[in-house]
Amino acid sequence: MAKAANGLEALRLTDELAPDVVFLDIQMPGLNGLSVAEQLGDDGKAPHIVFVTAHHDYAVQAFEHSACDYLLKPVAEERLARTVARLKSLLANKTAPVAADTLRALLAQLNVAAPAAAPATAPLQWIRAAHGEETRLIAIDEVIYFQSNDKYTSVFLQDEECLIRTPLSKLREQLDDAKFWQIHRGVIVAARHVAGTHTDFRGRLVVKLKGRGEQLTVSRNYADLFRQM
Repeated sequence: MAKAANGLEALRLTDELAPDVVFLDIQMPGLNGLSVAEQLGDDGKAPHIVFVTAHHDYAVQAFEHSACDYLLKPVAEERLARTVARLKSLLANKTAPVAADTLRALLAQLNVAAPAAAPATAPLQWIRAAHGEETRLIAIDEVIYFQSNDKYTSVFLQDEECLIRTPLSKLREQLDDAKFWQIHRGVIVAARHVAGTHTDFRGRLVVKLKGRGEQLTVSRNYADLFRQM
């Protein structure tokens, strides 16, 4: 078990330890609990989130971030026991997602119309990025990697860095998964610019890039991507 002193440390520890469950306070220095939950996402790799807070006003927002429970301070022992039981049940019953045809069959039995499939959206081809006082139009093939940067996203090209306002979590939805790989909660790298990987002295998987000297750490949640190569 690990304890974070603030929201940024909570994100770092989650990336390093890949826990099944994270308890978050709403009010934390750096990033509040809701912001941490938003960055953790809901992509199948994210941990179960339980909010523990003295503020009841944020319950709706908490459950919009897929929280599995919301505990008000001071937490009664009996109430905490119910939360623990719920978490044990969730962890014990992890199953593969229901196939689309199976879901539609179940909905048909309940006389519920299955939601129509959303039309496919073409992957992002161009981005508008701020570079100094200018705004540049950049072809997506020029990008070596994206990195979350507070409220912005840094775009790293071969010889320069630009900023865009789109958060990394939203940007990921617009990229071609075959061409861009998420290697860390805060980093997406262009596959064509990956020169190779190695393990550093701390045992972490590190990506070496073509065209840039820095090396990028792969978090435990995304290491399987490279083990399969």
